[in-house]
Amino acid sequence: MKSRYNKIAGILLFFATMLSASCSSFLEEQDPSSLSPDSYFTLPEHATAGIAAAYDRTRFIGGGAGIFSVNWSMPEMVTGTASTETGQNTDLNNLQSLVYNGDNVHVNNWWNGLYVVIAQTNLVLDKVPGINPMEDATKKSILGEAYFLRAWSYFYLVRLFGDVPLIIKPVDASSPELKPTRTAVKDVYTQIVNDLKTAEASGLPFTDASGRASLGAVKTLLAKVYITMAGNPLNLGQEYYKLAADKAKEVIDNGGYSLFANYNDLHSVSTENVGEHIFELQFLASVDDNSLQDILLPNFKEISAYSTEIGSTVPTESFVKSFEAGDKRVQEQQFFYTSYYTGGIGPLKPLNKPYIFKHFDVLANGTFNTVGTTRSDLNIPNLLYSDLLLTYAEAQNETDGSPNAVAYKAINDIRTRATLPTLSGLSQAAFREAVWRERWHELCYDNLTWFDMVRLRKVYNEATNGFDDFVGHAFSYGPVLAQKHLLFPMPTNELKNNPNLGPQNPGY
Repeated sequence: MKSRYNKIAGILLFFATMLSASCSSFLEEQDPSSLSPDSYFTLPEHATAGIAAAYDRTRFIGGGAGIFSVNWSMPEMVTGTASTETGQNTDLNNLQSLVYNGDNVHVNNWWNGLYVVIAQTNLVLDKVPGINPMEDATKKSILGEAYFLRAWSYFYLVRLFGDVPLIIKPVDASSPELKPTRTAVKDVYTQIVNDLKTAEASGLPFTDASGRASLGAVKTLLAKVYITMAGNPLNLGQEYYKLAADKAKEVIDNGGYSLFANYNDLHSVSTENVGEHIFELQFLASVDDNSLQDILLPNFKEISAYSTEIGSTVPTESFVKSFEAGDKRVQEQQFFYTSYYTGGIGPLKPLNKPYIFKHFDVLANGTFNTVGTTRSDLNIPNLLYSDLLLTYAEAQNETDGSPNAVAYKAINDIRTRATLPTLSGLSQAAFREAVWRERWHELCYDNLTWFDMVRLRKVYNEATNGFDDFVGHAFSYGPVLAQKHLLFPMPTNELKNNPNLGPQNPGY
């Protein structure tokens, strides 16, 4: 049955007329059943609750996507570096086999999840300026965070789907955005850049150990946006590589972030929102449990306190074998593990293949003689300093025609941590590919690889240690990338409910 309006509009309209239940504690003797944005956004506490709701919505990435899968898996399953040990989720298996379409649950969830964040930020940006009295610096900061989160959302959308509806105001029943049309990619990027520049000027602290958006996060995201604009599909070239390099250098020069000395700090509750973590998706077991733990465990090998072990997303052995000889990242319990404690507490049990350790919560799963809690407070990394360093190195090399000392230091700091030889004396082309290789290996399973594949139109070849063109590259387990895979399909339901969104992306 055809719905009255498409799902984007429904989401935007819903969040323009309702707020999360957590906001009700700030009300002053008002009937909750009569709430509206106009009656709610009257106190500074309402602004705080409104932006908190926007952060809450970002956790959709860790949300469920049908049986035995989460949304986080979608960008991993289409890279050729990930496989699955569960056959129950057809949508997940179709992603891995590159035969997905607009009916895919993961595709729908990414689309809807991102527009929910946009709906909430639009509400904050529209209503918070009118709250009076409210301390100016606090108001400016909250608006800066909202601009950051809206840009963050549209940056995902435009890379995943290409032309997408650009909606920057709350929607009500009379809004034309109930049936939105798609906006050209270049115009979406213009809005993203404008939002991030506004956020830059909003007085945010450079770092923020609470997990909120910081100035460092804004600048890091802007550097990533610029380097993406320099590449495909816009191909704006050297000017934007320079913008990316300059913005990344601002973050490096500030000194507020650094690489962890220990890889295990990448997935430790004690090191969240500091050091290498520029921005993370926040999880707290008592509020919203990190859902990656049982999903990423080996399929029912009984090595955890969790009763459900799924093996939903696991590394391909060919990718793990592609790391350089002596690379610390492939040593046991660094990025991967090949054995773990029986039941999470007992004798070591060999697993006979590698599994992802980068997101492993030792406290939740258990360790030798220590029972796991099966409740994970672990955040999901989103913006990493290692990514920022490699963004600078790549962008500077493209800008100046050869790597400078700072670019060498950026990549060599990462290689030194991995106990690999440092690089020197490379040509522009050789350095370019060295950075790309480092991105594939250092940033694996961080939801970054597919986006590199699309902007570069290149894919790492594990057998040759070189790079193939995107179109025609064959994964080690058989599927071949085609032109259509440069974008995900528009969700089928969206197209059915709103003809203004057509046509479907090419090839679907």
